[in-house]
Amino acid sequence: METNIHQNGITQGVIWKQLLLFFFPILFGTFFQQLYNTADAVIVGNMAGKQALAAVGGSTATIINLLVGFFVGLSSGATVIISQFFGAQDAQRVRRAVHTSIALALVGGLLLMVIGIFVGPYALRWMNTPSDVLPFAIQYLQIYFVGTIPSLLYNLGSGILRAMGDSKRPLYFLMIACITNIILDLILVGGFRMGVAGAAIATIISQVVSAALTLFTLMQSGTVYQVHLPSIKIEMEMLSGIIRIGLPAGLQSVMYSISNILIQASVNGFGTDVVAAWTAYSKIDSIFWMTLASFGIAITTFVGQNFGAGEYARVKKGIVVCLKMSFGVTVVLSVALYFFGKWVCYLFTNDPAVLAYGEQILKYLAPWYVSYILIEILSGALRGAGEVVVPTIICCLGVCAMRVLWLWTAVPLFPKLETVMASYPITWSISSVCFGIYYFKSGWLEKRTQKQSSSSTFEGSCT
Repeated sequence: METNIHQNGITQGVIWKQLLLFFFPILFGTFFQQLYNTADAVIVGNMAGKQALAAVGGSTATIINLLVGFFVGLSSGATVIISQFFGAQDAQRVRRAVHTSIALALVGGLLLMVIGIFVGPYALRWMNTPSDVLPFAIQYLQIYFVGTIPSLLYNLGSGILRAMGDSKRPLYFLMIACITNIILDLILVGGFRMGVAGAAIATIISQVVSAALTLFTLMQSGTVYQVHLPSIKIEMEMLSGIIRIGLPAGLQSVMYSISNILIQASVNGFGTDVVAAWTAYSKIDSIFWMTLASFGIAITTFVGQNFGAGEYARVKKGIVVCLKMSFGVTVVLSVALYFFGKWVCYLFTNDPAVLAYGEQILKYLAPWYVSYILIEILSGALRGAGEVVVPTIICCLGVCAMRVLWLWTAVPLFPKLETVMASYPITWSISSVCFGIYYFKSGWLEKRTQKQSSSSTFEGSCT
């Protein structure tokens, strides 16, 4: 076990190579995660109609992101402290944090399942979901939330593996889950004509598969993170550390989701064609988000392990390298989606009105993706060092609160789709400026270094 914890390539070697070695498995894993979500939309849209397409995206996706996103944000605290313990070669605290994290996934999954099933339908009605979409949306949402526990177990379990520097096996598990989901979609939606219910059931089964594979891996003997079922319990010291780092990220995710709910409610007011186009766009748009999010996860783990190991100069270099790579990739994706994204819309529907709206949305937003880079990369880097409060404040005020303010003021005055879409580039740009000023001018790393040197790794990461 001692040999295992000392084998740590993230704190050694060429930085850009280490980042890419970690980034690509995360990217491909995120791609497959998006793929099996997109498979629902493609198969349902072509085999069950545009109302069903709007039901598996739009309002339902926003509610899912609100509830599940909060827990995933909260559990990111576990990833950070585990990666710091691992970087500091503290095997005992790694094991304790792992077992607390698994217990948190079980409890959180149960709570979210109950909330999603019973509160979800009211939220859909409050969001002005079109009447011809509402029955399908309620059906999909309630079935989907039955599978919340395995979903959270996979997300937290894969986070544990990534904290150790293992980003490959979570990729393999998602590939298997994705293939399972597509096959079941074709059988249940295409063969048995079960519509959105079939898509939701397919998603649940594939989540169970990925969760089972992840737990089996975590239970393997001879690893520093080995899970023993009788040891799964919540230790308050570890839970406190997870909450101190993860709660701001969870609240940030909630604020994002609330602002997106308001955006979705505004979009719903333009009718089913626009809702279906927005759903298709969100699936195409995910190509960019999953890429940038993969860079964000990579830099969080990179900073976490190097910060825990006391490699502060390497932390700074890694962040700069990650920013450069993210910028280059973002430019390429923005150009590709702007000029060729409309053809991808044909995967979801052949409806002319939906296709026209989809192209309009893509051409409006794709050129602005570059304005989001600093938000994702710098917030991920700061979180990896345990600096969570200020990034959360910037995101909650600069992105979320300003977006809500825009929707409440500008949209009623100019009730057009373009006005709704403008909320994204405006808030991205303002928040990026704030992140740049804080990162480069506040001396945050020096302050974190002083805390780290005057306390233990655990205390330093959680104050």
